[in-house]
Amino acid sequence: MLLRTILRTSASLRALPFLVGFVLVPLGDELSAWVTPGYGLSAAGHASLALPFACAACAAAGSWEGGRLHRGRVFDRSPVRSPLAITAPVLLPVAVMGGLGMVAALGTTALAGGTAAGAPQPGVLAVWTGLLLAATLVGSIVGRVLAPVVAVPLALVSSFVLNAYPASFDAYWVRHLVGGGLSDCCAVDQVLDQKAVLSSLAFSGAVCAAAVLLIRYRGAPAALAGALAVTAGGVALAAHLAQGLGPEPVLDRPASALVCDHGRPRVCLWPELDGPRASLVRDEARRVVTTLAGHGVPVPATLTMAARPGPGEAKLGIPTTARVPDVTPGVVGGLLPRTPDCARSGAPYPAGEAAGPVTAWLTAKATPDGTAPFGAAANGTAAGSRGRFGAQDTALAEQVLRLPRGAQLDWYLATTEALRHCDTPAPALFPGGAR
Repeated sequence: MLLRTILRTSASLRALPFLVGFVLVPLGDELSAWVTPGYGLSAAGHASLALPFACAACAAAGSWEGGRLHRGRVFDRSPVRSPLAITAPVLLPVAVMGGLGMVAALGTTALAGGTAAGAPQPGVLAVWTGLLLAATLVGSIVGRVLAPVVAVPLALVSSFVLNAYPASFDAYWVRHLVGGGLSDCCAVDQVLDQKAVLSSLAFSGAVCAAAVLLIRYRGAPAALAGALAVTAGGVALAAHLAQGLGPEPVLDRPASALVCDHGRPRVCLWPELDGPRASLVRDEARRVVTTLAGHGVPVPATLTMAARPGPGEAKLGIPTTARVPDVTPGVVGGLLPRTPDCARSGAPYPAGEAAGPVTAWLTAKATPDGTAPFGAAANGTAAGSRGRFGAQDTALAEQVLRLPRGAQLDWYLATTEALRHCDTPAPALFPGGAR
């Protein structure tokens, strides 16, 4: 069949405007809402939110094309080419349609993130390709065995359910078979775990192989048995590869990607922060650290955006679009102890209520005079700070600021030490027993 004939008669051309329109309009805001600015991997990951819809469109169009070949009795006329050779060029435009839908989604997320660099991630694209081909091939088989009035809606709905709903399962390995965790990837300090990619490819590859067997041998009993065996083996392999993965298939981004300077303190930023912005962040971070050190607060030798700071380092929790006002909260947050594992597992954590007051106190000490109240200060440096903290946290921080310098530091050190444990009662954290 001529290419122009395939394109002229393919259902994919009629479905493509609806798929792209759906991706750009109803899904557009959702696709662009949580993209990490400047990070190509985040743009690719969040574009995967459109994958269940693209797979559903491919399954529905594939079922129509498969049914059209069956109704035309193409395979019953002793063709020279094999059923697979006849089917492949008919289904190829359908798979391309799904790919174009995903390109529209990727363009939306890349535009929202303000970057095209690094957005076409090979691992993410491989998962998309495998699942789109699997949906197309399986849809064509459904179209060959059922009437169009049943096959098309059945393929559409079942493909969407099978690709979208595993993301809500407590069995995490199931969601990774269909790329269900990709839409949560990735923060700037994360990279995609390749085990999730391999798991999805094992599953989609097995489904594609099973579908090819059924198409090539026209559903013969031996082909059906082989297809079931291949699918079961693929699911088992995919489940094995996905073992140990959490709900989000991510790893800590290698610290070797950080761009560090040699100042005091040393500041390490991800390359997604551009030159002028990086200079502003470094200058402001050093000002904050110097100010805190001048008030006796212990400060680290290195501030880093790495997911897990090493010895002598503190987390600099700022976005890739950081401005000067974002730096102080980023530095202050890194000086607080990490929530202990016992608290993360649900154990009582009485010291947790002190995190707010000590954060407010550190924020006040980071201002140039170190004693600015939480209202509008005369020099404007603490203006608006009150709105960032609760009334009780603010009141306690202001109470501590009125204490002698030594008492303030003692309170700070005792509080941060208590935050590292689950067995320190909260009342002991407050100066003079005041709450």
